[in-house]
Amino acid sequence: MLAQERAANRVGGVTFLTDFADQAVVLPLAAIVFLLLLQLGWRRGAVSWAACVAGVLGSMLVLKLVVLACGWRVPWTGLSSPSGHTAASAVVYGGLLSLLAAPSAAGTLFAALAGGCVALAFGLTRLALHLHTVSDVVFGAVVGVTGAVAMRRLAGQRPRRALWPRLTIGALVVMAVFQGRRLEAETRIRRLALDVWPLSACVEPGRLHAAQESPFEPR
Repeated sequence: MLAQERAANRVGGVTFLTDFADQAVVLPLAAIVFLLLLQLGWRRGAVSWAACVAGVLGSMLVLKLVVLACGWRVPWTGLSSPSGHTAASAVVYGGLLSLLAAPSAAGTLFAALAGGCVALAFGLTRLALHLHTVSDVVFGAVVGVTGAVAMRRLAGQRPRRALWPRLTIGALVVMAVFQGRRLEAETRIRRLALDVWPLSACVEPGRLHAAQESPFEPR
C-alpha cells in the first residue's frame, strides 16, 4: 500500500509539472508576454515572440497530423506523435529566458541551452508518464529549441527599460491561474488526422474503425 501511495505521489508530481506545458497554460502565457513586450516598448521583441511561438505550435500541429496519419508507414522512426508539450515548453519558457541574452553569438548559445534544458525537463515528464516515445520527445525538442534560438536572433537589442519584473510577475500569475487546466488538444488533433482528406487516405487500414471504438488518450 505504501509503495502504491509513493508511486501515485510521483505520478501526481510529474503530472503537475508537465501541465505547465499544456496549451491551456502556454497559449494565455504567450498572449500576456506579447502584450507586455508591446507595453514595454519592445515591438521587435513582441513580433519575434509571436512569430516564433506561432511558428513552433503551427509546425507541431502539421507534424502531428502527418505522423498520426502516415507515421505507420515509417515505423523505423519510432514516432507515434511528436511531443507538443516538449516543443511548447522549449519555445515559450526557453524563449522567455532567451530574451535575457544579448543579440550575439553568446546570446544564441544561451538561447539554445535554455531551450534545451527546458525541453529536457518537460520531455522527461512525458516519458515518465508513458505518453510519448523518445523519438517524439527529441523531435519536439528540436522544433522548440529552434524556435527559441530564432526568437533570440530576430528580437534584436533589448530596450533599456527593465523588462523582467513585469514579465516575471505576468508569467507567474498566468501560470498560477491556468495550471492544471487542459485543452485536450491531442484528442482533437488525432480525430482531425483520421477524418480530414488527404490525411485520412494515408491512415493504416482498419485503424479508422478501431479509432471509433477506442477513446484517445491526451498527449
